[in-house]
Amino acid sequence: MVIKVYVASSSGSMSIKKQQQDVIGFMAVNKIEFEECDIAANEDNRKWMRENVPENSRPATGNPLPPQIFNEERYCGNYEAFFDAREDNNVYAFLGLTAPPGSKEAEAQAKQQ
Repeated sequence: MVIKVYVASSSGSMSIKKQQQDVIGFMAVNKIEFEECDIAANEDNRKWMRENVPENSRPATGNPLPPQIFNEERYCGNYEAFFDAREDNNVYAFLGLTAPPGSKEAEAQAKQQ
């Protein structure tokens, strides 16, 4: 399974840049393997991302904006959903991955069982 983070390398929005850095930084620090898919430099990436964000996750107007996160073809969510999952110590479940032993998320899951 490959986590794909759709980003825009040349975004004029500071908010989008910070959100992208936040997601990518979290993945790197936690050694979660991911692929960065640039929608600014690759038209196929842009088209695929826009077509695969579910209807109920799209903005009311315009196109979905990066970062958008997928596990292979399965849509995980946008930055807000990622942020909420991180706040709840639930990122691995959000990404469709098994939490590593010893992580806060794995410990929380063990307590629930």
